[in-house]
Amino acid sequence: MSSKQNSKGKGTGKGKSTQRLDKVLSNMGWGSRADIKKMVKQGMIVVNNAAVKDSGMQVDPHRDIIEVQGERVLYREYVYLMMNKPQGVISATEDKRDKTVIDLLSQDDRWLQPFPVGRLDKDTEGLLLITNDGQLAHELLSPKKHVPKTYEAYVQGNVDEEDVIRFREGVTLDDGYTTLPAELKILSREDEADGVKSHISLTIHEGKFHQVKRMFEAVGKKVVYLKRISMGSLRLDEALALGTYRELTSAELELLGRAQD
Repeated sequence: MSSKQNSKGKGTGKGKSTQRLDKVLSNMGWGSRADIKKMVKQGMIVVNNAAVKDSGMQVDPHRDIIEVQGERVLYREYVYLMMNKPQGVISATEDKRDKTVIDLLSQDDRWLQPFPVGRLDKDTEGLLLITNDGQLAHELLSPKKHVPKTYEAYVQGNVDEEDVIRFREGVTLDDGYTTLPAELKILSREDEADGVKSHISLTIHEGKFHQVKRMFEAVGKKVVYLKRISMGSLRLDEALALGTYRELTSAELELLGRAQD
């Protein structure tokens, strides 16, 4: 999947009214500013049906008609990607030792410098939103917003109704912090050679470090597999294979309050 290609067919957000042409095209993945300057000299770039003479001219990317080699460029300021994060990859933009979720993106999808919204532990799978929309990231991560996040997990131990009640009342973690009320659902239990394993769903309304794992540790149990399935109104597309991603749909953007132009 290519954001460069998609950016020629979609536009989102409202930004500064005018920008340098070479900056707009460079941000859209058409090359460096030097590359843009060369294309201008070769008459390959047209704005509003007129050949461009200066690569630094001011344009309104949302209103002006920009064409490169006869192809219409529709400006996109923001990128919104849903990833099904695999284990072994960290939620960061760069790291010297480990592969990051940004490393899983195609080169074209990195042009707008997206970043993961929040963190999933290295060994945790599931829904991760990757965007360059800082305001949306703040809205989803702000402690004051109490945005719900739902996980499915396998827990070593017999998760029972007593645990459901304790989670509903708030669990005191190892550092003395008492969590907000959480909704714990028991999906199934399995008897295995090393004891009972419980399949559960848990919705929390905050994002403390290793919170889900620490909540179960507080009741004497251990999470052995963890997957996030939703964050706020955004739910993981189960058709996404681990390590793959796609752009959010118009309906998903509307749910997040980011309707497309």
